[in-house]
Amino acid sequence: QVQLKESGGGLVQAGGSLRLSCAASTGTFEYYRMAWFRQAPGKEREFVSAISWDGTKTEYVDSVKGRFTISKDNAKNTAYLQMNSLNSEDTAVYYCAIGMTYGTFPHAPSAYKYWGQGTRVTVSS
Repeated sequence: QVQLKESGGGLVQAGGSLRLSCAASTGTFEYYRMAWFRQAPGKEREFVSAISWDGTKTEYVDSVKGRFTISKDNAKNTAYLQMNSLNSEDTAVYYCAIGMTYGTFPHAPSAYKYWGQGTRVTVSS
């Protein structure tokens, strides 16, 4: 059973930055593609970004392109989401997930098998 634990959320002013971390308890982390999702109050969980198992391919939702960067450190069993130029629309609970599919990155939460408990990000204007 793979366990994921997010950290790094908090309260930040608009225009600020945060780096989220996702630590995985698995010896095969290097073989997994990782994704970040977020869920704002009253809204559905949405895809934010994903990265391939070796870090060579990434994908972002349009609203975060140029502001967020996903990365993966296989030696540390940890994935990251660097978030810059935050605005109020980024306020949400952020979740990391492990996907078991191949090819294009799915955006549907149902395509991801393992999930963390989430970390809350609040951006004040």
